[in-house]
Amino acid sequence: MAYKKLSEQVQELSNPQRSDTFIKLFREAVRQGKFDAAYMPERFTMPKQFSRRGSEGTYERDTREMLFEQSKEFDAWFEETNRALASARRGGNIKPSVEAIEAGLVDFRTMAEETRRKMQASYEKGQALGKSRSKSSGKGKKK
Repeated sequence: MAYKKLSEQVQELSNPQRSDTFIKLFREAVRQGKFDAAYMPERFTMPKQFSRRGSEGTYERDTREMLFEQSKEFDAWFEETNRALASARRGGNIKPSVEAIEAGLVDFRTMAEETRRKMQASYEKGQALGKSRSKSSGKGKKK
């Protein structure tokens, strides 16, 4: 049976900023008996960069190391979990950036369509405003 450390598995995540969520899901799966794992005496640093609200800079967190049996069941679970963490995020929207678009976390076509809709709505609002002003300004001057 092949054994692997949780810290090694975390390095294989597509999106390291989701390592904290992955570790929570990993522990939940162990608790439910989906696969076996055991705590080890050492700790490791998660690859995620955490930021404190209202202050600049980032910090890192440590968590307990675990050893688990690498099996077909685990590989299937990891594949599914990694894909879910790489694509959809539950909390809040992903800020559009070149990195997020290139990583596939944000759909560029959807962003472009949304931009086009906003520009069209803004244009129509401006046209309507211009028409209403031209009509109302003429009424007061006629005698």
